[in-house]
Amino acid sequence: MVFLILFLVGVLSAMIGSVAGLGGGVIFVPVLLFLAQFSDGFSWVTPQNIVAISVLLMVFTGLSATLTFLKRKRVDVHSASLFLIGSIPGALVGVYINGYVDMDFFQLYFGLLMLLVASMFFIKKKLLYKLEHKPKEVRRFHIERTFDLSGHETTYSYSLITGISIAFFVGMMSGLFGVGGGSLMVPAMILLFGFPAHIAAPTSMFMIFFSSLVSSTAHIAAGHVLWAYALVSIPGAWLGGYIGAHINQRLNSTVIEWILRIIMIVIGIRLISQTF
Repeated sequence: MVFLILFLVGVLSAMIGSVAGLGGGVIFVPVLLFLAQFSDGFSWVTPQNIVAISVLLMVFTGLSATLTFLKRKRVDVHSASLFLIGSIPGALVGVYINGYVDMDFFQLYFGLLMLLVASMFFIKKKLLYKLEHKPKEVRRFHIERTFDLSGHETTYSYSLITGISIAFFVGMMSGLFGVGGGSLMVPAMILLFGFPAHIAAPTSMFMIFFSSLVSSTAHIAAGHVLWAYALVSIPGAWLGGYIGAHINQRLNSTVIEWILRIIMIVIGIRLISQTF
């Protein structure tokens, strides 16, 4: 029964994660924390074990979703490659910190992280786009991208230094909490850099694949992965990533953003309440 539940959780978390560009960890980790409180079959759950399995699953979720998105030409590979300069070192730092956290700390700060992310979507966009109105000559180290989205060109720009710095923090949160980084990177790309949601989510999945590859390697080296449980969850993650990538193409940007908001708020409140 435990193995069947892990497979189904892998499918569900990867599917939702791929739709919103989250990577799946934002669902997988809190669901296992919840199950650990009500079932002896999940007594093995610790912050180290579930994060290690989560980032390993995100390798397969990210690969499955990314292959689909690349075929549909929805990934900004250039921007993702630049952001990886920050997210990969950040992921290694997060893995190191993860080895020293306990369960109460993990749940409380994971919940706070989710509420912080959710709050970003309620900030007025015009306050965040002030940078876009500066004259181009004073916007040093800026990257401007023009992307074809279903026959319509869309243009957005961002500071290279800001982008890499945010990516480092996102990578660190990914290695620490096993959330894939998309729960932070997608809102940053949409709100701060002007990415359309249909480009932000696929680009995030591309980044998640590579950063999770690095994080999972570090967790494996540290002995955090429980392979019996991980190997059952991987097929579910692959299937869920494939389904979610196709669902993503059928939803408009507003729906994707609202999915992000609701998921973040529900998970955040639930995890914080469990620590008191």
